[in-house]
Amino acid sequence: MEMSSLAPDVPVLRPPEEHLALPHEDVVALHRTVPEPPSDADRLLRAMVGHITQGIAPTSLTLAGLDWIAHLALSPAKWQRLLEKAWKKDMRWLAYAIRNLLGMPTEPCITPLPQDRRFRSDAWQRWPYNLLQQAFLLNQQWWHNATTGIDGVTRHHEQLVAFVARQLLDTVSPLNFVATNPDVIAATIEEGGLNFVRGLTYWAEDMQRRASSQPPPGAEQFRPGHEVALTSGEVIYRNRLIELIQYRPKTTTVAAEPILIVPAWIMKYYILDLSPHNSLVRYLVEHGHTVFMISWHNPTEADRELSLNDYLDDGVMAAIDVIHALIPGHPVNAVGYCLGGTLLAIAAAALACSGRKLLNSMTLLAAQTDFSEAGELSLFIDESQVTWLEDLMWEQGYLDNRQMAGAFRLLRSNDLVWSLAVQQYLLGRRQRMNDLMAWNADTTRMPYRMHSDYLRRLFLRNDLSSGRYRVDGKPVALTDVQKPIFTVATMSDHVSPWRSVHRIHLLANCDVTFVLTNGGHNAGIVSEPGHRGRHYYIGERHRGDCYIDADTWLDQATRRDGSWWPAWIDWLRHESHAPPVPARQVGPSLAPAPGTYVLER
Repeated sequence: MEMSSLAPDVPVLRPPEEHLALPHEDVVALHRTVPEPPSDADRLLRAMVGHITQGIAPTSLTLAGLDWIAHLALSPAKWQRLLEKAWKKDMRWLAYAIRNLLGMPTEPCITPLPQDRRFRSDAWQRWPYNLLQQAFLLNQQWWHNATTGIDGVTRHHEQLVAFVARQLLDTVSPLNFVATNPDVIAATIEEGGLNFVRGLTYWAEDMQRRASSQPPPGAEQFRPGHEVALTSGEVIYRNRLIELIQYRPKTTTVAAEPILIVPAWIMKYYILDLSPHNSLVRYLVEHGHTVFMISWHNPTEADRELSLNDYLDDGVMAAIDVIHALIPGHPVNAVGYCLGGTLLAIAAAALACSGRKLLNSMTLLAAQTDFSEAGELSLFIDESQVTWLEDLMWEQGYLDNRQMAGAFRLLRSNDLVWSLAVQQYLLGRRQRMNDLMAWNADTTRMPYRMHSDYLRRLFLRNDLSSGRYRVDGKPVALTDVQKPIFTVATMSDHVSPWRSVHRIHLLANCDVTFVLTNGGHNAGIVSEPGHRGRHYYIGERHRGDCYIDADTWLDQATRRDGSWWPAWIDWLRHESHAPPVPARQVGPSLAPAPGTYVLER
């Protein structure tokens, strides 16, 4: 075999004397271990196990558990502190129980965390149920102490062990059992057990719907193009990956710079065009903007080899090129939501040094660009976990929406698993479906190669923030983006934690307006004017200003009541550099909005 036919990653063996003459970096490369490609048998076995575990890698959990238990075993001082804490908590609970038994007023030993709403009803504050919930909360706190703060345990393993301990404790919460839940007991007495009959009916219906991959009951009342996604428009472009929708103008003149919205492809685009009263798209066109929206194709097994760069080229870049051809001379105000925002940031960085002046500004909605502090979702991302997910996707050709939903439910198991199960199956009360809940059930799939690229290159290696991400063979950096950025984060976001989103200040070398709004990943963005209880913080950092950390930013930011949408409209108006132009439909019509890709199952 000739030397030139060797694969580039396979080291070429040289005689010892030539080896010694090599530069240091070549010596390192010479001894680099070339990983063997996984066998199909290995991948099939892991995929079979992955189906049972909902894609969670048992190897990752085992490694984390061994790391924790091995270091705990060699930490006698930690044992002593845990024993002391257990004794003190037992004594506090016993004193609390005695004072309650004697009818004496007393303060609770512990209060639930602000996001824990399981024990908020008055019934949980009365004897004997107050003793049960106090014992559970004290036990939960002790296990948190037992799984954290152990010298030598890696941060990722510590977080994973603490998370698993919390999940196991949640399964034995007094909320989940008829005999220890006062609300269930009261409902059973009042209704003569009919709540259990309804709950059993609901459970059977849900099992049947899951087996046949049907949406939850009530979702049929929110169909795209009928009850939701109603803003009028036309599909003006279609390729294998996207449909590009242009919405009809609602004003006689519009801002010169059009708006392109890049939604996440993990869900359907119409989160930003829900019901007429809370549609961000409708709000934009009513305020004088020409709006384009990407609607992503729902991948099948045939799309398994679609890569992250395909989503960049045939998604964001293709849409920008189409708009530029239809509206020449006016750069685009680009908007990205969640994963769509991350992809848009990559596109903006690639365009920054291309000489093509196609963007006027960039808006990022609950989108991460630096994944070093990605929050609890990173619990499911390590080398072992990604390998298991890759094998599962390799077998199927995609990551199924139910497998993705399982991880998100675990992050909020109190609300999305146990409390919901108690409400529906023990109390016999169906949660009323709304447009946001119906959209949340209308999920899409993730192609094997693309999702592997995303997990490894962005989540695991954090290539974008470190300048290692390549587009067309060249590394891109967000420091090259010179256009103004408007970034929105949400306070209760489990997907894109706001402090992680705030790290755009570390990467951007331009003017950044940062907004932190109350609400979660979806509800904080779909925050229309008039929505009760809304408020947000806003602050600006100009090019050349010194960096301030997230918590200091929050202390210094201005609080405003209401929706952040009007502030964004004002910002877009400020960043417009041309007079308004007559409103018109600029593209050909391939189909009326919402198009065909949004209806794919």
